[in-house]
Amino acid sequence: MRQAWRWFGPDDPVTLDAVRQAGATDIVSALHHVPPGEAWTLGDVERHRNLIESAPPGRSPLRWSVIESIPVADDIKRHGGHAKQSIAAWIASLEAAAQGGLKIVCYNFMPVVDWTRTDLDWPLPTGATALRFDQDAFAAFDLYILRRPGAENSYDQEARMRARGVFDALDEDAVERLTKTIAAGLPGSTTDALSLEAFRDRLAAYEGIDAAKLRKHLIEFLEQVTPIAEKLSVKLTLHPDDPPRPLFGLPRVASTEEDYEALFAAVPSEANGMCFCTGSLGVRADNDLSSMARRFASRIHFAHLRATRREQDGLSFFEADHLEGDVDMVVVLDVLLKEDRRRPESAKIPFRPDHGHRMLDDLSSGKRVNPGYTAIGRLKGLAELRGVIKALDDSTSRR
Repeated sequence: MRQAWRWFGPDDPVTLDAVRQAGATDIVSALHHVPPGEAWTLGDVERHRNLIESAPPGRSPLRWSVIESIPVADDIKRHGGHAKQSIAAWIASLEAAAQGGLKIVCYNFMPVVDWTRTDLDWPLPTGATALRFDQDAFAAFDLYILRRPGAENSYDQEARMRARGVFDALDEDAVERLTKTIAAGLPGSTTDALSLEAFRDRLAAYEGIDAAKLRKHLIEFLEQVTPIAEKLSVKLTLHPDDPPRPLFGLPRVASTEEDYEALFAAVPSEANGMCFCTGSLGVRADNDLSSMARRFASRIHFAHLRATRREQDGLSFFEADHLEGDVDMVVVLDVLLKEDRRRPESAKIPFRPDHGHRMLDDLSSGKRVNPGYTAIGRLKGLAELRGVIKALDDSTSRR
């Protein structure tokens, strides 16, 4: 498996030299300056690739091996195959990426919001901080800050009462922080930061779109882009929903084994694959990740390895240490490694440590960090994952 690292470009506070020092060899990146719905150009792809791969003399080489992501424009999610202009732009971006030598493209199909959290610096017993999703705080935002029409139908009476208690305890600054955390575009998001009014308008645009219709739109999108990907020898990898359940009354269609099975049955091309994100899928207690990894092994062309820990209510969760969450990371890695060994060198699975804790020097006041994408937390995660991989590989060699 190829050890990768997400890099957000020249403005990323984590430098490429820091990536080298972490021991990663592959870069996961994108053209973050290009808005969703606009086509990438080969020139932009080549310039970004040169930034990554033109190593100074004596430096370890890096390879841009995964695009994360080519954003899927909102009108594709709302109109499916009828969003012809946006689909054409996405295909043009795919073609530019392939011409530039990129053969793995990650994307998601989450409507309006990307990965959603209520706290970006939740204190851990160690003194480090983590990303966290608190269900009651989320409900408080939905019901009493955003005041989404019909939101009360998403929560039972007990949940509404708990949310009211959370909201009543928030001062003005806390309301602003929660609003910014949930409503603003986070690093890697495919949405823009929205005002509350614009947020409500964007949600309202999905009125009448249920899970069946959203899945239909995803399939229509894949039916148009997958033959192109196949011709270009590109693997498409759909990232799971995060968290893997409906939010803000919006449907989600990449949350379970059944969701992915439906998509693979509808578009059976091997170019139609998945990004196996253990953190997102692991939030659901009914997702058996080792079973999913075995079942979809041939479809896994990219992996996010992180661990989430569910809390007592079953809906709240936080980002745990990479080997200490609800997923059995050792078993999952064993499955992925067995699949990886069957593949030629050109098809090895890139993985990246995801959502590291904020810790050590990254806790310094005034130090700029991307939430979840700190250098030291991900370095720790990669080291732990590398150790498991080394042990499993050595065990296999001895057998």
